[in-house]
Formats: sequence, structure tokens, C-alpha cells
Amino acid sequence: MPTDEEQIRTLIERWADAVHRGDLSAVLADHAKDIVMFDVPPPRQGVRGLDAYRETWPPFFQWQAQGASFEIESLDITAGDEVAFAYALLRCGTPDEFAHDPDNRLRLTLGLRKQDGRWVVTHEHHSFPLTDPAPADVGPDRRDDAAAEQDLRRLHQRWFDRTAAKDLDGLMAGIADDVISYEHDHPLQHVGVQAVREVCKAGLDAAGDGSVTWQVPDLKILVNGDLAVAWGLNQVRVTPADGQTADSWSRGTRIFERRDGAWLMIHQHLSYPYDPSTGRARTDLHP
Repeated sequence: MPTDEEQIRTLIERWADAVHRGDLSAVLADHAKDIVMFDVPPPRQGVRGLDAYRETWPPFFQWQAQGASFEIESLDITAGDEVAFAYALLRCGTPDEFAHDPDNRLRLTLGLRKQDGRWVVTHEHHSFPLTDPAPADVGPDRRDDAAAEQDLRRLHQRWFDRTAAKDLDGLMAGIADDVISYEHDHPLQHVGVQAVREVCKAGLDAAGDGSVTWQVPDLKILVNGDLAVAWGLNQVRVTPADGQTADSWSRGTRIFERRDGAWLMIHQHLSYPYDPSTGRARTDLHP
């Protein structure tokens, strides 16, 4: 007969594997109906009850589909007769995120109780360390906004990295299904993520066998609660396989909304300045 510690280790490893596979029923299987989870995203008071816990996972699975890992790196367990706790460190992130911060880990604490002869999870606490904290003398709302700004900067960096990799699916991560984008060219507006996907595909295809990069060197971000705005000058550099590198600069503004704990771009506005004497766009300007 396995010891309590062995039973709990098997339970937690089975749960982590289910999370990585996106198997919702298996994720829920060993959790109490009155589960309380303190998660990385809001709400601040935590998620209470199995139904609320269930609703947190689909957005995470959507993010994880970008190729993110969810792997237990270390796990320690202490078990009594009726209650137990465990704490663990997990590799949780995309390849781009680990390239940027290879030592980052998800911290996990679990509380368990024995119910009808089997162990069930009654509490989960997930967190990442705040690597670029706001000053200690600012209030909690400001600290939350500072953490959100870092999330949005990481999202932009993923977009930049996925552009260089010509990864169209990766470029669509973090874009809302109902996004409305004002692009450089017609029509007046592109409605929906599929329309934006077509614009991005055309841009990647235009590079052919050459390279293409996108950066916003002067990126500015402001966050207020569940809304954020980012703006800056877009630099797109295309180097054909047999040609000369061409740089273009334009203006970009992006609006984000936090939905179910995940930041999504809901609006984008791109433009070139125009020459009033000719009425034509100036695509040759540089900062």
C-alpha cells in the first residue's frame, strides 16, 4: 500500500500532466468541491468553489497552446493523518519567455485533506516572483499595474520574436477574436482575428526566403485596472535573400483588455504620416 506521501505525489504529478495536456476533467478530478485557489491573475480574493475553479482553466489552456511548458521541477510533501501540504517549483512558460528569463519559475503550494479515504486538494496558491517591482511606497493598485505592464511587455516581446521566426500562429497569441484593427492599407478597418491574421501572413510572405523583424524601440505602456494602452514607433526591417535591407517606420497604438485574467489586444491603429502637398503617405521617414 503506498504511503500518504506517495499517494499525494502521484496525485500532484497526475494533475500537472493533465494541465499540460489540457485535460480539464482530469485537472478537476482530485479537487474538493469547496476548493479555494489564489491564482496569478485576479480576482484578488481568490477563486472559490469547483465551478469557479473550472472556469479559470480554458484561458490558460489557450495560452499554453502557444507551446508553453508546465513541468514540475521540485516537489516536497508533508502529510499527517487527515491533512497535508505540498510545495513545488514548476517550469511554466513559453520558449520565448524562458529565453528572456531562464530562471523564472511558478511557485505552487497545495493544501489537502483526506475525504472518504482519499486525498483531495482543498487549496492552491500559484505565484510568480515579481522581477521588476514597483517602489515599496506605492499602493497595491500601482503594484498590480506595474506587474500588468511587465506582462504586456512580455507579450510584445513574444510578438517580436514570433515575427523573426515567421511563426504566424505565435503572432496571433494575445489577440482577441473580436479585435478591430486599423491597418496601413485598405479596407478602413479589419474586423476579427482572422482578418488580422491575413494581414500578418501577407507581411511574412512578402519577405520570401529573406528575414523580417519588427520592433517598437520606444514602447510606452499605461495600465489602469483591466484596460491598457501601448504606443510607439514601429520599425519593420525586411532583408530579402538576395537584396538590400529596407527599414520602414510607422506609428502604432494598441488597446488591451484583461479578460478572464489574460491580456488581449482589442484594438490596433497603425498609420504613416502623409505629405499634405501631395496627399501621399510618407513611408520613407525615420526618427
